[in-house]
Amino acid sequence: MRCRFAPSPTGYLHVGSARTALFNWLFARHHGATFVLRIEDTDASRNQPELVTNILDSLRWLGLDWDEGPFYQSERAERHNEVVEGLLADGRAYVDDGAVRLRVADEGTVGWDDVIRGRVSFERANIEDFVIRRSDGSPLFLLTNVVDDWDMGITHVIRGEDMINNMPKQLLLLEALGVDREVHYAHLPLLVDEQRRKLSKRFGDVAIESYRDRGFVAPAMTNYLATLGWGTADGVEIRPLAEIVERFELAAVNKSSAFFDVKKLTHFNHEYIRAMAPGEFSALAGPFAAPYDLAALPAGYLADIQGRTQTFPELAPMIDWLFLEQPPIDDESWAKGVAGNPAAAAILDGTLAAYAECDWVKDELHQRLAAVGEASGLKLGKAQAPVRVAVTGRSVGPPLFDGLEVLGRERTLARLRAARARL
Repeated sequence: MRCRFAPSPTGYLHVGSARTALFNWLFARHHGATFVLRIEDTDASRNQPELVTNILDSLRWLGLDWDEGPFYQSERAERHNEVVEGLLADGRAYVDDGAVRLRVADEGTVGWDDVIRGRVSFERANIEDFVIRRSDGSPLFLLTNVVDDWDMGITHVIRGEDMINNMPKQLLLLEALGVDREVHYAHLPLLVDEQRRKLSKRFGDVAIESYRDRGFVAPAMTNYLATLGWGTADGVEIRPLAEIVERFELAAVNKSSAFFDVKKLTHFNHEYIRAMAPGEFSALAGPFAAPYDLAALPAGYLADIQGRTQTFPELAPMIDWLFLEQPPIDDESWAKGVAGNPAAAAILDGTLAAYAECDWVKDELHQRLAAVGEASGLKLGKAQAPVRVAVTGRSVGPPLFDGLEVLGRERTLARLRAARARL
């Protein structure tokens, strides 16, 4: 068995194409089949050769290797034209205004048994004699795709449902060429956004590399893409890639469109980050946390930060206040947590006194601030609001007392005094 992924270098690898590549790869690895990578670059007017590198890098980042290729269609122009000339010689094609068209009979139907969608057929009378080579001598995608699949021995074609309307013409080409080898076709459901529109760059960010650059990790992205249109009977979605390979069945793919949900992807990412070994987390997260040094944080505190991280760009705002002389104070946080808080002055004064000489450990810091709040008739959650803003510059963040222990007494008191003076 042989399947292929055949992107064109006219854009970045978007999530829909990545899902197609993944499903071909899963099928190949599940069945011990050959996974072929082919670059369909015959449309010179639209190609951006520099994007080939991006496509290959994105596939590698996702963990998708290939057994053969990459092959480039542009290097097979002689073979494509040889096929066209043969069709002309047999009278199965003709020249019209310089372009070559395939003759299509008016009677009967053309169809196939789709692995995902069942029987699909079209009336031949509704299919025009279609162009297979342009007047400038360049063959169309329809012909190059069919010829290359034929020559490369492809037995399973797995691609998006937007290719269904091209299928009758490809089958008619195979018929004209006298190809009777059995090929299995499977058309994957389209990916849509939350408004049920086809996922495209027109409506959002769809390039795989943009998600990589935004702090999503490859195993989470690959795992999530595998759930778009496919799943297992046990309902478990987050599982190791090897286990997905073991369970993958092409016939189990749903034919309904699949919603690409960034919130759900973020949940997957959070789970994968939480499960990382500390060293792996530091290595992957370090570039996003720069210029702040994760290695300078205590292991316990870093572990807590790791457990809260959904995507790596969230790291810097969670830890910058530990490294800066004075944290930048968020105006909204200050207005709500300090300036607009009637108890803020009393809380700040009480905390300065309570923290002046106590043991500088998180449990003691917790108890002291709880007592300050109680004296003002406030529960801890309300009492710590002005302290958090004064020390971290924000109203939300990681556990306050763990951070205060790391920050130290001198710097904590200095920030509390600065806030009190500003108030």
